[in-house]
Amino acid sequence: MKELKIPTDSLMQKLLKTSSIDRFIRRYNEKTTGVTEFHEYITSLLQEKNTDHLTIIKNADIERNYGLQLFKGIRKPSRDKVLQLALAFGLDLEETQKLLTIARKSALYPKIERDAVVIFALRKKYCVLDIQSTLHELGIPLLGEER
Repeated sequence: MKELKIPTDSLMQKLLKTSSIDRFIRRYNEKTTGVTEFHEYITSLLQEKNTDHLTIIKNADIERNYGLQLFKGIRKPSRDKVLQLALAFGLDLEETQKLLTIARKSALYPKIERDAVVIFALRKKYCVLDIQSTLHELGIPLLGEER
């Protein structure tokens, strides 16, 4: 069966007009709206970026077993892990926002100090070590640090 993708605006209009949420969900579930699973998306990025999962896990400064579980879809990433992966993949801001959306995490917001540093780092193509150093210098919690 061909995957049907529905623009978000159109889907929102259908949701606002529906009289039955149950019927709406049955009709417009993830399979028909084109929502990709996080692990599938990061695996596709490996091919697109011509790299392998072990290199990305290492460059993301993520513990190896945890990283492998992310690529297999066994674990769901925290927002910080998504950002670390984005940096390791060398994603730009738009690509990072998409990765956060696919992971069902909040987008980067420039009015939040820590997010502003991440946005700056993405624009400057920082690696994880560089952003951690910048966050530390500014007294802002590091990626992966409990807040």
